[in-house]
Amino acid sequence: MRFLFRFIIETADRFRAHDGWAIASYIALSALTSLFPFLIVVTALAGFFGSEELANETAKLIFLAWPKEVADPIANEVSRVLTERNHGLLTFGTLAAFYFASSGVESLRIGLNRAYGGTETRPWYVLRIESILFILAGATVMLFFAFLVVLGPLIWSIVLRYVPKLEPFTREVTLASYAVTGVATTAALLVAHRLLPAQPLPLYRLAPGIILTLTLWLAGGFGFGAYLHGFAGNYVSTYAGLATVMIALVFLYLMASMFLLGGEVNALLAETLARRRERRTRHVPSGVGAVD
Repeated sequence: MRFLFRFIIETADRFRAHDGWAIASYIALSALTSLFPFLIVVTALAGFFGSEELANETAKLIFLAWPKEVADPIANEVSRVLTERNHGLLTFGTLAAFYFASSGVESLRIGLNRAYGGTETRPWYVLRIESILFILAGATVMLFFAFLVVLGPLIWSIVLRYVPKLEPFTREVTLASYAVTGVATTAALLVAHRLLPAQPLPLYRLAPGIILTLTLWLAGGFGFGAYLHGFAGNYVSTYAGLATVMIALVFLYLMASMFLLGGEVNALLAETLARRRERRTRHVPSGVGAVD
């Protein structure tokens, strides 16, 4: 318990020393301003593949992990983005959307570099191209998962036609189809922690921070949703017409803080293990293992 308490205190100190709250606010604002450009990219890709309905399913998957009180107010604006008629993949607006959406990736990179203590030496244009490729890959993967969600009920209906005894499991299959959101979120966290920082940790060292982030996101989503359900009027009375934006920003701010905490936990664990190995090495007599 003493070690756990000390570990929590050190993590909090690192988070504060690395300007975690300020970086979290930057990530939240970047995420909010990158959301609609990302959806424009998704819509363009869906139109390129010939199924614009996938864009709607992708948006549903994105907001499935958000509290209802946060997601619902911006659903209409998202719908407007997804129903724009110009879905060309190479239009100027879509190319600009790639660039602006990549700013969200860059904000995550800055936060992880602070957490892991990395010094960025790569040229800025290489980092921006990498971020744009991440956006393209992320949009493609989300479309693939959306395709599974759309295709899943059709496949299940065919299965039931030949094996009607499986009918009682329909609810479980429906829930499983939406588990792809969890898979996509976990994969995105893994990619972010491994590929974005200048000095990433080995793959097997990333699990503690990712598990912590997912746990905090789940608890934070429920908690923030419950808070809004009872006190949403406070935001409306304080921010009037800006209440929707402020609610989304506060939610993303909390999620960004939890994301950075995951990086701090991974970095502190790595440093703690390194210190222990160093102490063991110091206590090993110099003649041990030598052959006379």
